[in-house]
Amino acid sequence: RAMNDLRAEIEQVSRSDAKVLITGESGTGKEVVARTIHAISSRSHHGFVPVNCAGIPETLLESELFGHLRGSFTGAYRDKPGKLEMADHGTILLDEIGEMTQRMQGLLLRFLETGEIQKVGAENSAKVTDVRVMTATSRNLEDLISEGAFREDLFYRINVINIVVPPLRQRKDDIPLLIDYFMKS
Repeated sequence: RAMNDLRAEIEQVSRSDAKVLITGESGTGKEVVARTIHAISSRSHHGFVPVNCAGIPETLLESELFGHLRGSFTGAYRDKPGKLEMADHGTILLDEIGEMTQRMQGLLLRFLETGEIQKVGAENSAKVTDVRVMTATSRNLEDLISEGAFREDLFYRINVINIVVPPLRQRKDDIPLLIDYFMKS
């Protein structure tokens, strides 16, 4: 029942371009949910770009998301498009958004408000993009807000639709199906 409810919610959410916050414990399949929403949406013929915010140091995350110009920092030997530009007309998943620093949260908030990408080393915003933004986290963002570790304005900007992915212990009926699936693969 939990998965049938989730499946119905995914189908409904895929019909809009609203921002989606996918929450759930680690390993529950948050990225699978995001990929499924993208795959059945009108954006499916464009790219799905996942970014693990926890796996990229802050010093590189800005360049990964927004891109950079040649010479803007040591090692920037060529212009490089960012993931947001690569996802133009498609979908980006910002996984583990709760790990983002306050500075990066501010930059992301600005992008969400304007759609403008300002590459590292650029003096002005270069391009406006049309990207569906989905975020995912295993952390409680409201707790992070009370601790001062997550921006409340960003939370409300990304939490237009919230999908909670239930852990396997709450959907024990799926265990035989999963065992069967993995035995066949």
